[in-house]
Amino acid sequence: MNIFRLAGDVSHLVAIIILLLKIWRSKSCAGISGKSQVLFALVFTTRYLDLFTVYISSYNTVMKVVFLALSYATVYLIYMRFRNTYDSENDTFRVEFLLVPVIGLSFLENYSFTPMEILWTFSIFLEAVAIMPQLFMITKTGEAESITTHYLFCLGLYRALYLFNWIWRYYFEGFFDMIAIVAGVVQTVLYCDFFYLYVTKVLKGKKLSLLWFL
Repeated sequence: MNIFRLAGDVSHLVAIIILLLKIWRSKSCAGISGKSQVLFALVFTTRYLDLFTVYISSYNTVMKVVFLALSYATVYLIYMRFRNTYDSENDTFRVEFLLVPVIGLSFLENYSFTPMEILWTFSIFLEAVAIMPQLFMITKTGEAESITTHYLFCLGLYRALYLFNWIWRYYFEGFFDMIAIVAGVVQTVLYCDFFYLYVTKVLKGKKLSLLWFL
């Protein structure tokens, strides 16, 4: 394992913990897209179906369990524990516009036409766009809480670090995964404007507003 992958995993974990703590401490999931969180739970579910059949390392197994548990805990808090605070009126992104093309691509572009491989490919493509309902919700409501922007920044940083991980693995291990790299680039591009606004606005104590985001 290289430093970029480790840093990426830590950033990913920190992002989810930030979100969970925000919901738990405020007793509210206002401003959080439940649809994005369901998509992320679906990503981990379809990616880690090999949890009990393939062993790579203790670290790998633990991280799979942690991400699965935290993603479903987040969905539970949004749709069950604090459902009265869920802003369903503004969480209106049509997720079928993501799921249909992702499913199609998973069948067309994969390394092996087997159920497990297709589901793994589906998880990679879906992760690249799963944040879109959250970004759409921000543009619709007009602003985002600072804690939500910290979550988004850590999530975007995770994907950016993973791009460096792929570069490292290519040069030092001869490993090249075109599907993961393309999906990672797409996901990082989605965060580019947000990264700029985070540094120039959020870190200076200003809220992320609709005009800035657009």
